[in-house]
Amino acid sequence: MFPIRDHNPSGRLPFVTYTLMALNIGIFLSYWPIMDDPRALTRFYMEWSLIPRQVTGGLDFAGLVTSMFLHGGLMHLAGNMLFLFIFGDNMEDAFGHFGFAVFYLACGVGAGLAHVISDPLSTIPTVGASGAIAAVMGGYLLLYPKARVDILLILVIIFKVIPVPAWIMLGLWFAFQLFSGITAPAGAGVAYWAHAGGFLIGMAATVPYWVKNGGPAFWRVRQMQPPHPEAQYTYARSNVPRVTRRR
Repeated sequence: MFPIRDHNPSGRLPFVTYTLMALNIGIFLSYWPIMDDPRALTRFYMEWSLIPRQVTGGLDFAGLVTSMFLHGGLMHLAGNMLFLFIFGDNMEDAFGHFGFAVFYLACGVGAGLAHVISDPLSTIPTVGASGAIAAVMGGYLLLYPKARVDILLILVIIFKVIPVPAWIMLGLWFAFQLFSGITAPAGAGVAYWAHAGGFLIGMAATVPYWVKNGGPAFWRVRQMQPPHPEAQYTYARSNVPRVTRRR
């Protein structure tokens, strides 16, 4: 189940979201040449990634920030940038450009700390923007729970795009992170607690904005819908002609 877009247009150009995407992509491409060199890649990650043992030992806190702009592969990068593209523009619209930049970086650091707390003695390098993007998703859920999100549902050989309310898609995603964080063995390779922690931190950081705009009244006035008219998507018929079978 993959989100591919939402029906929640933003009211301003989300250039901070685009800048974050460009930074993540550009930095990934900068070390792409060493991706096939395990020794060089390990040295690179050891220097710039988040290593919980170094944080708890007071040796290196910079990794809490630098790790947010590193990724372990193309699919890792593509998945994170897709989620940031879908949900980031609306949070930037709500918080403003500067406010969203501060929100993203601060929540990303918080998500990193959640990962450190979950496994303080780990020496495994951790990379990815997932924690910060999870915070964006948590804030989005609080503000726009009924915004429609189109998801690509894959069932063996069936591919279908269906719209669902954001609270269903994001709620299931969060539940999966919690379940995986509880059941996954140590060193599983995915920082589930950074995802879950980032999600909760992002939601908590959005509460002041939500309260300032009326709290429960904010939902009642908008009926939990986005503030802008919902985007409508049309599906064009294919121009490929049908070929009939000859008898």
